[in-house]
Amino acid sequence: MDLKSLRKTVDNIDKKIIQLLNVRAKTTLDIAELKRKSGKSIYSPDREREVLKKLAIINKGPLSSSALEAIYREIMSCSLSLDRPLKVAYLGPEATFTHLAALKRFGSQVEYIACNSITDVFLEVERDNADYGVVPIENSVEGAVSHTLDMFVDSELKVCSQTILDVAHHLLANCPKNKIRRVYSNPQVFGQCRIWLQENLPGVEKIEVSSTTRAAQIAAKEKNSACIASLLAAKVYKLKVLASDIEDSPHNVTRFLIIGKTDVPPTGQDRTSIMFSIKDKVGALHDMLLPFRKYGINLTKIESRPSKKKAWDYYFFVDLDGHRDNPRIKRALLELENKCKFLKILGSYPLGE
Repeated sequence: MDLKSLRKTVDNIDKKIIQLLNVRAKTTLDIAELKRKSGKSIYSPDREREVLKKLAIINKGPLSSSALEAIYREIMSCSLSLDRPLKVAYLGPEATFTHLAALKRFGSQVEYIACNSITDVFLEVERDNADYGVVPIENSVEGAVSHTLDMFVDSELKVCSQTILDVAHHLLANCPKNKIRRVYSNPQVFGQCRIWLQENLPGVEKIEVSSTTRAAQIAAKEKNSACIASLLAAKVYKLKVLASDIEDSPHNVTRFLIIGKTDVPPTGQDRTSIMFSIKDKVGALHDMLLPFRKYGINLTKIESRPSKKKAWDYYFFVDLDGHRDNPRIKRALLELENKCKFLKILGSYPLGE
């Protein structure tokens, strides 16, 4: 076939794709109506995972599964916005890594609400100003985000889903590298780029600010200033990329939680997050963990936070493999509840990634 014939074939395929996409969209509107009548959430992380898993199985290439997933993220994002705009709050401002995580999970077609703090993200969802919120929970280099953990103590919101973001840091500026006198970023980012900064910008002043986006805003206006931020920040604030992937660890990833008001059904590959406080006695924590060993439940994470109500009183946050509806997990949690002072199940949700 010649070039003209091949292009005509592509045009015909595009016509069929558009027709099928609109049929799919109309069907999702019918599904949304049924969900609304039954009081179910429009966004279903369990169904999303099922769709993406099936696509990966039936995909024979040449498109990669990751490319196909990116395409379907936007298709599903468009579907969510057809019924009514889905509102998602995130730790802002625009172009933060939490913003990137929100875009990765929900696509570009939903309505985003930038919040000034993690507390504000929780409040927006609690007050029904947003359907869901996206907050960071841990970084592979810097560890847990304590502010997010603390918010779960008094909040009734549930963990509905999670997303993992590979974090890449870039040196951005509108001046040559040898003219840089100040570098702006947040404290965690400076910690993740410490070696690179020592080797490439020795003696340059490092100034801590609240977010990488705030750093980009300053660098865009201030002479001889640079920032460490994302590629999205470079695009939004019209900064040049002077150096890419300057993080010290090549395995720098951050995990984000999607919080909301609805429970998520089991998918077969789930995680459950809980928090509890223990009685003040020798071996108390050991006793709390015994039910998980007894029922063969794998714990993937445990963190402690001071309760702030009494000296040496702590809350423990635990992630475990499986869904809260699993009989073994139900029995383990019941035994734990009988042993501890306080137990809260923060949510069961698809692993997703």
